[in-house]
Amino acid sequence: MDLSNLKRADKKKSRKRIGRGEASGLGKTSGKGHKGQKSRSGATIGVGFEGGQMPLQRRLPKKGFTNAPFKLKYNVVHVKDLSRFEAGVLITSDLLRQKGLVKRPGPVKLLSDGDVSAPYTIRLERVSGPARLKIEAAGGKVEE
Repeated sequence: MDLSNLKRADKKKSRKRIGRGEASGLGKTSGKGHKGQKSRSGATIGVGFEGGQMPLQRRLPKKGFTNAPFKLKYNVVHVKDLSRFEAGVLITSDLLRQKGLVKRPGPVKLLSDGDVSAPYTIRLERVSGPARLKIEAAGGKVEE
């Protein structure tokens, strides 16, 4: 085998050359069918547009209520992440932000994923039940 008999692994598909005569199969209307809005240049039809008919989205009544924009979103920290700190240190949300464990603004919640290796004093907005048990079993305490 040498450079003279190498072949391309995949076949390279040539691009469509539209509007290049009837014999090409993509002449005359260039694959856009006949007349109508979609055959015109620059034609884009909005999502949900039904040709001028009142769209389904506007025909149906508004219903329900959501409080999603005002939902309290907690920053999650796991028990296994506390191994970065020395034993006996007071862990607060400010300390977690300094270490880069919490990036977004808002309250912090401690969850129980992982194991605790040393006793810590925790002062956070929320602590899950199993996380509290793990901290106290390791000799630490939780202040809310």
